Amino acid sequence: MKKFIHVIDESLEEILMVLMLAAMTLIMGCQVFSRYILGVSLSWSEEITRYLFIWSAFLSVSLCTRKCISIKVDQFIKMFPKRGKTIFKITNLTVEFVFFIYLIPFSFLYLKATIESGQVSPACGLPMYYVQSAPFFCFILTAFRIVQRWFGEWRILLGKEKKPLEEGNIASVIEEAVIEAPEQPDHVNTDDSHSAVGKEK
Repeated sequence: MKKFIHVIDESLEEILMVLMLAAMTLIMGCQVFSRYILGVSLSWSEEITRYLFIWSAFLSVSLCTRKCISIKVDQFIKMFPKRGKTIFKITNLTVEFVFFIYLIPFSFLYLKATIESGQVSPACGLPMYYVQSAPFFCFILTAFRIVQRWFGEWRILLGKEKKPLEEGNIASVIEEAVIEAPEQPDHVNTDDSHSAVGKEK
């Protein structure tokens, strides 16, 4: 049970987003096959894909907050020592937390209005509050992630934690995702070219 809770705490956003991405890929693949092979267009595929994309977009806010990979300019903060950096981070997290706490009631009112209206999607007849609940759920999750980092930074500031929190950036994420081409083929081609030149001589 503890392992399950740890996995959920560490990878909840990733798990949900991977499942949604897989579902979007499968649905659109079925749409392409149905339209170009069977000659029948699926009326619900684009609608479901769009709603899954909306949920993924809101979940990415929480993911970026937890991994600290949001776009930011930290050149000024890097000029300060470790303690100064931690103070800046705590201040920034406090402002972010207040902002999301401010947004949560409005997202709830928006969700409540959607439930009361009884609005459904045109193609699937899906209740729209399934889609409109994304901001409310994800803002709460983001606020929770901010609190986690806030307490972590305070532990570092008070000297109770020596290891800094995980902190990434967009560049590092892109760098990890890029698969570099192996260098072996280049050496092989070079050797082949030398042997070819030798044969000509």
